[in-house]
Amino acid sequence: MKLLKHEQADVIVLGGGIGGCIASLAAAKMGLTVVLTEETDWLGGQLTSQAVPPDEHQWIEEFGCTDTYTEFRERIRQYYQTNYPLTSDAKMDRRLNPGNAWVTRLAHEPKVALSVLEDMLSPYINSGKINVLYHCVPYDAHAVDDIVKSVTVESLVDKNKFKLTGTYFLDATECGDLIKLAGVEYVVGAESKADTQEPHALETADPTDMQAITHVLAVDYIEGEDYTIDEPAQYDFWKGYYPSFSDSPLLSWNAVNSEDTSTMKTFTLFPNEKNIPSLFTYRRVIDRHLFEGKLYEGDISLLNWPQNDYFLGPIIDVSDKERRKHLENAKQLSLSLLYWLQTEAPRLDGGKGYPGLRLRKDVLGTEDGLAKYPYIRESRRIKAVYTVTEMDVSKELRGNKRIKNYFDSVGVGSYHLDIHHTTVSNRTFYIPSYPFEIPLGALLPVRVKNVLPACKNIGTTQITNGCYRLHPTEWNIGESAGYLAAYAILNKVTPHMVRENQAYLHDYQQLLKEQGIQLHWPENMEL
Repeated sequence: MKLLKHEQADVIVLGGGIGGCIASLAAAKMGLTVVLTEETDWLGGQLTSQAVPPDEHQWIEEFGCTDTYTEFRERIRQYYQTNYPLTSDAKMDRRLNPGNAWVTRLAHEPKVALSVLEDMLSPYINSGKINVLYHCVPYDAHAVDDIVKSVTVESLVDKNKFKLTGTYFLDATECGDLIKLAGVEYVVGAESKADTQEPHALETADPTDMQAITHVLAVDYIEGEDYTIDEPAQYDFWKGYYPSFSDSPLLSWNAVNSEDTSTMKTFTLFPNEKNIPSLFTYRRVIDRHLFEGKLYEGDISLLNWPQNDYFLGPIIDVSDKERRKHLENAKQLSLSLLYWLQTEAPRLDGGKGYPGLRLRKDVLGTEDGLAKYPYIRESRRIKAVYTVTEMDVSKELRGNKRIKNYFDSVGVGSYHLDIHHTTVSNRTFYIPSYPFEIPLGALLPVRVKNVLPACKNIGTTQITNGCYRLHPTEWNIGESAGYLAAYAILNKVTPHMVRENQAYLHDYQQLLKEQGIQLHWPENMEL
């Protein structure tokens, strides 16, 4: 094996998504050196290369996230208000939503998120505290007993390899790749009721039953024009595909109703007098009416809909051939959705097709117009010192006990238990939950001492992953993991000792609070 070079740092962060970026930022703020790897040429994961604007909770404008996440949100708005020719009202709007999407209070272009994240990291990248290795993926790991000594990453560009050594290794990859390479005990797919005692768990565990992935694409709409793409290779298959849970084809206006997942709900493309929900405005990232003149020819929307959720097979712990097949199928599904929209989708006026939908390759910086990376909802999950289960967060199961408090909390989050259709059982949930805390025990592997999860790979179950995987929570997990590695290095202790020793835990939690990380929800908040 040819090693191009050897890189050393205090902290090695594998994966440049949300959690990886903010873990790196936290460690660098503490004066440590960091090597950060990223598979694509864009840092930011969900926010950028996966093209998914923030999915957030109802209190996000006031509380319920870290100070740096609030700063990120403010910088997004500031970026538009400083650089774009907004209308006078939009320039003054403290809660500007550039896309006026109805799924989020802050829908924005992926490139703007990229610029903001790069700005936030720039002091530490430019000073050499953070060294970013783009187009690199984990290839191998060397461990002795319970300690990882090095991780080798491979360049996707030239296949050269880098040997990375450090004191702590943080896994912020989208699929938990380091966890597997380093021999960290983990769970993947669906657990059984016997495993977790969760009411919504399967009777029999199935590691291949994972949540759908989605390959997002960007479009705008220009009335009167025809931007119809070439018919995708798999269009005939997807046009005729009926999911097990529906009497309608997947490519139709009918999708599962999140308010009652045993029923279906009808959508359409644009807002209308019949009040049928519009999917175009669901994840619209540019509302052209907020901008002066004709800066944008049309509104821009990101297609991340039930219709292009891909659940025909998993991409984790399968052969490379199988993984590539499903990734290509997911791309074909998204392109087929666009072609169906352009040519056959029923319109409310009785016609069919919207040929004015234009694939915007420039918005996502790719040749095919699809996001640089698929949106992956579910990762390998560490077997942790503490595993968060449905009983910890479900409103129905907790009843009047309200929010569960953890003595070792390292942050907060809130979202429904949102499980998209899975690859084997095709089940889906959207279960009401209480706001929740992030226990330190869920960041600690049961055995390995110097590997920490830094995104959606913490100690949750498949069901609780559904609420711990969203943007503000992943940000908080990454930030707390970065500070945990820094605290351990600077105080010559291990992360496990931090949880086990009351004095260390107090000091670490005090550090988090000083850095603007909220550990608990307000006691008397209205739920």
